[in-house]
Amino acid sequence: MSTAALTDLFDVESELAPHERETRDTVRAFVDVEIRPHIARWFADAYFPREIVPAMAGLGLLGMHLEGYGCAGRSAVEYGLAMQEIEAGDSGLRTFVSVQGSLAMTAIAKNGSEEQRQRWLPGMAAGEIIGCFGLTEPTAGSDPGTMATTAVLTGGEWVLNGAKRWIGLASIADVAVIWAKALSDDGTPQVRGFLVPTATPGFTATPIEPKLSMRASIQCDIELTDVRLPEDAILPHNPGLRGPFACLNEARYGIVWGALGAARDSLEAALAYSAERLQFGKPLAAYQLTQEKLANMALAVAQAQLVALRLGRLKDEGRLDRHMISAGKLNSCRVAIEVARQARTILGGNGITLDHSPLRHANNLESVRTYEGTDEVHTLVLGQHLTGIAAFR
Repeated sequence: MSTAALTDLFDVESELAPHERETRDTVRAFVDVEIRPHIARWFADAYFPREIVPAMAGLGLLGMHLEGYGCAGRSAVEYGLAMQEIEAGDSGLRTFVSVQGSLAMTAIAKNGSEEQRQRWLPGMAAGEIIGCFGLTEPTAGSDPGTMATTAVLTGGEWVLNGAKRWIGLASIADVAVIWAKALSDDGTPQVRGFLVPTATPGFTATPIEPKLSMRASIQCDIELTDVRLPEDAILPHNPGLRGPFACLNEARYGIVWGALGAARDSLEAALAYSAERLQFGKPLAAYQLTQEKLANMALAVAQAQLVALRLGRLKDEGRLDRHMISAGKLNSCRVAIEVARQARTILGGNGITLDHSPLRHANNLESVRTYEGTDEVHTLVLGQHLTGIAAFR
């Protein structure tokens, strides 16, 4: 019996349709061939492997959940399964898929004009155009409504000024979706999205280095200094924070599944190691304390996978609510980081090397649990759902 089958305590496999298993297996095979043999070196060197982007595009992973414009139009469950497999390879590489598809492409698909969709989405789906999503600022992370970036319409041009931080892919992106406060028709500031070609004068993206987490991906600071755009650079639909929040919910949904890929890979690494590592004349797996760790990890991952599948089915039925996404993201991140840390203990001292994946996953998951809403923010979303009282301030 395979390790994956052993750890599937509730036979989640039987709940998947043949086409869903095919999608998962295709992405898993890609990860085994294109990511696993290289990820330790990429992580050590803080190197994002842009050379695998065409293959990702060929699998339909970029904008996978979107319809038309060269996108695959796959179901929510298929998308989730794909994110789980990519993150079993590395969270940073799953983040690339999320930034490109769930954030940048979704922003254009949901909020853009037809001309904007035709201009950008086909190239982004093909991996020929890289996008980024500029919402977070140095002083506006969990509270994006306090953003200081501005957009002023003057002389038939938008002029953007401000700064963004922790923006994935910005230094290699061809187009940035930048959220800024623009004056609405009645003169009040309103959050709007703008499409900013990154070659535009005044746009500067600088990678944030050094990092202890997400080393095989790119996060940047962005400076916007008198960036001039044509009047039609604005995303015309869904003004206000509902525009970016809809994109964030797509990314959060992907994390519900993705984090469990890192957890499952950590569990499988610990299980394999414990069967081979001899101590006091028998394998680690033969000791009660090790078996307790393995059992607890397997139970936690299996339970979280059932939650992810339930949310996927609800999303495909159009019944996934905001608080459900928060519950799933919070749960998956909690489970994944604890499993990765516990798996590392089974590996002992060898577990701190890049020969083994759990500590790399644990480091990455410190970022995953922070971006797209911290544990605290998602806890308060659930608190508001339960009590009817918003306690964010």
